[in-house]
Amino acid sequence: MKNGRIAIPSNGQGGLSGTRSGHFGHCDVFTLVDVEDGEIKDVAILQNQDHVQGGCMVPVNLLSENRVNALIVGGIGMRPLMGFKQAGIDVYHDDQRPEIGPVVKDLIAGALLEIRNDQVCGGGGQG
Repeated sequence: MKNGRIAIPSNGQGGLSGTRSGHFGHCDVFTLVDVEDGEIKDVAILQNQDHVQGGCMVPVNLLSENRVNALIVGGIGMRPLMGFKQAGIDVYHDDQRPEIGPVVKDLIAGALLEIRNDQVCGGGGQG
C-alpha cells in the first residue's frame, strides 16, 4: 500500500508505539496512519464508539466516515467484514505481531494478505 489511510484497532492511547486490540469492535481507539508514496506522513487517534445501537456496523461507518482505505485486524467476524468490503475498505489479517508500528510497515511493504472468509471469527457477539 503506497497511498491511503490505514486503521488499526488499538489498546489504550494507541499510536505507532502502541499495541493492537485483539477484537476490533471492542478496541479503545483506532490508530489512523496516513501513507503517501510508501511513507508514514501522519498519525491520528480516533475514539471508538459504543456499538450497542447499530451493532458491529458502527465501527464500519465510523472508519468509512474518516476516509479509511485499509484495516489491519487480528480477528473479525463475518458481518463486519462484509460491511467493510461494501464500504470499500480492504481488511488485512495479522495475528502474529501485537505492535502497531511494525505491522503498519508490513502492510506498506505488501507483506500482509487480505483476510479470507475462512479466517473470520465465529459469532458470539464479540465483533
